[in-house]
Amino acid sequence: MPSILNMKGKKSKGKANGKSGGASGKQIFSFISKWLKRIVIFFFVSTILVVLLYRFVPVHYTPLMFIRCIEQKLEGKEMKMTSTWVPLSEINQNMINAVVYAEDANFMFHWGFDFEAIQKAAKQNMQHAKVYGASTISQQTAKNVFLWPSRTWIRKGLEAYFTVLIELLWNKERIMEVYLNVVELGDGIYGVDAASVHYYGKPARRLSNSQAALLAASLPNPLNLDPAHPSFSLYKSEKRILKQMMIYGDVDLKHKE
Repeated sequence: MPSILNMKGKKSKGKANGKSGGASGKQIFSFISKWLKRIVIFFFVSTILVVLLYRFVPVHYTPLMFIRCIEQKLEGKEMKMTSTWVPLSEINQNMINAVVYAEDANFMFHWGFDFEAIQKAAKQNMQHAKVYGASTISQQTAKNVFLWPSRTWIRKGLEAYFTVLIELLWNKERIMEVYLNVVELGDGIYGVDAASVHYYGKPARRLSNSQAALLAASLPNPLNLDPAHPSFSLYKSEKRILKQMMIYGDVDLKHKE
């Protein structure tokens, strides 16, 4: 029969083990919590610094460019990446007008998100099999520069985050300048200057209103639409964009409503 002394010793030992287990659990939780905080802080600091950097530094390469190169390699094609950075002053006003009226008519009036267009697209998507998008030029710039092409909620959430950042830290001129220099306009062709040379044999500063409208009209499907040899549907889009350009005139990027 165990003595009272031995029983007390066992109880004391059990309590000690319980305290040790609790302390160990708290230490693990504290360790994980500490590292999560560090990761979150690093994410916000690093992304803000990168966005600030790109406010002044040309964006020569984007994730999409490298993804397309990998896709070309996997398909057994020659890897192509043609991109020429030019300042906004070297891009014809016709091109600025065309992309605004084709992609984001309220570009100068919103702060990154066109909620009216989002509601309209949601309503249309409920009634039609064809999916309508409502991404603004700011959202497309955020996606093209910092992210990858996909329709996941994670990607969309990050797109919204970077859209807010560039609207806060860049002006409309810079957003347009970056967008026009990195946007995909063909197989391995990025930016309107590279596209202008490829399709029309001239730099972006010499684009006519019709050529600018055709380039802008190809943006929804740049890998399958050829602005140099436009289809009937591409011609229809061009005429619509030209009509908007004639009615509303030049887009003043310096005037924010």
